[in-house]
Amino acid sequence: MQPTEAIWAVRDFIEVGGNVLLVIAFVTALMWTLILERFWYFRSGHRIEKNRVERSWSNRRDHASWHAHQIRRLLVSRVQVQLQSNLGMIRTLVAVCPMLGLLGTVTGMIEVFDVMAMAGSGNARGMASGVSKATLPTMAGMVAALSGMLFSIQLDRFANDETQRVSDQLEIVHQ
Repeated sequence: MQPTEAIWAVRDFIEVGGNVLLVIAFVTALMWTLILERFWYFRSGHRIEKNRVERSWSNRRDHASWHAHQIRRLLVSRVQVQLQSNLGMIRTLVAVCPMLGLLGTVTGMIEVFDVMAMAGSGNARGMASGVSKATLPTMAGMVAALSGMLFSIQLDRFANDETQRVSDQLEIVHQ
């Protein structure tokens, strides 16, 4: 398929599905941008932060006092905040995608009812356009949500596991 053919196919898909598909596409692009950013951070930025925290802790002489325990909690908390950054937004965007699909369903059904009111129930061609506008956004919203949900769960799990690993690396001495 030529690039121009692909562009025309996308344009036709959006035309048949309605303007809600544009909103779903924007939300999906934002969601995937944040997902890719998190993968990039976990792969590169987190290693730097983890090494910095471990060096900071190992350079301390005191690992047993109450103050040392609080500093350890602070270091682990900072790592956790960095790991959890944008995960809440990703989860929100995953939840918004099916709602936008539902909005597309409602707008498509309104179009079907408008056709029925104007032309009666005998105009199948006019009603088919509204049904397309009702079903395509629903499908697009669900596909976007499912793809985002799979990666969101993986990112959450990695962030929690990695926070625990960092916490375990910072040894504490009990008095």
